[in-house]
Amino acid sequence: MHAIEKLPKNGIKRIIGVASGKGGVGKSTTTVLLARALAARGATVGILDADITGPSIPRLLGVEGIAGEGDGDKLLPLQDEQGIKAISINMFMKEEDDPVIWRGPLLAGALTQFYSDADWGELDYLLVDFPPGTADVVLTAFQQLHVDGVVIVATPQDFVSMIVRKSVKMAVQTNTPVLGFVENMGAMICPECGKEFSLFSQSLSADSANQLGLPLLARFAWRKELAQSGALSWSRIPSELKIAAENLAAEVDTALAAKPKDVAVEA
Repeated sequence: MHAIEKLPKNGIKRIIGVASGKGGVGKSTTTVLLARALAARGATVGILDADITGPSIPRLLGVEGIAGEGDGDKLLPLQDEQGIKAISINMFMKEEDDPVIWRGPLLAGALTQFYSDADWGELDYLLVDFPPGTADVVLTAFQQLHVDGVVIVATPQDFVSMIVRKSVKMAVQTNTPVLGFVENMGAMICPECGKEFSLFSQSLSADSANQLGLPLLARFAWRKELAQSGALSWSRIPSELKIAAENLAAEVDTALAAKPKDVAVEA
């Protein structure tokens, strides 16, 4: 692919993308858990909700229903209880459930506008919650943003593993480092007894190790309290999940420091 001039980082130190090959795998939840863990460590964090047609970041942060504002020059991100800044299309919609019926170029344009026209200030991390798949918005981000690394979120089904390879190949072809992957919902926590039960006979981590050469950054089990809740408040997240999120933050920092190389992906 031909080189495209990237947008300046300004006061943002690191940009981390959170991607998935398909929807419904917990990508936005992983984004918020990672943001909360980084903020709990004292980092300044922002989230750009690039999933324009399926935005969920405001609800997960507990700031849904609050209208976005500007100062005449810049868009002003909302801030949650931990000081995490966020920009999402839902901040500028009259009703939260109004559909965004835009073609690809408009969606990609919204991504660059949210990045360039928002007053992010000084950030240690800007997390970009990508839409699922490998379409215009993800391509625009890889080509125009200085993405320091991508976290891939997936569930353990074999079909999803194939889709994961598509996302990884896209990152490699755009010279975007892949930090590793998060296996989500490979197990569940019983709401009655609190025990963990595996939901699949084959772990995606083994498949990824064989086919992608990617490290496993974290595993998140399915939990009823998360599936049925709205906001992911750090103070109310179960301790085991909080530890897993903190470990993910540490693994992401380690992977960033290691400057990951391109991975070899089998067809």
